[in-house]
Amino acid sequence: MPFEVGGNASVARIKGARLKVYPGAPHGITDTHKQQLGDDLLAFLEEYQP
Repeated sequence: MPFEVGGNASVARIKGARLKVYPGAPHGITDTHKQQLGDDLLAFLEEYQP
């Protein structure tokens, strides 16, 4: 499924969801953008700490 279809459809159906796009990133973003992805994940988790 193309990203434009799946990503947008998923974020539209999940309350409070946010779609983070990494321009030019390949499918293997966990290898090519480790630092940026890790920083973004930590920031996301910190928002939802009780």
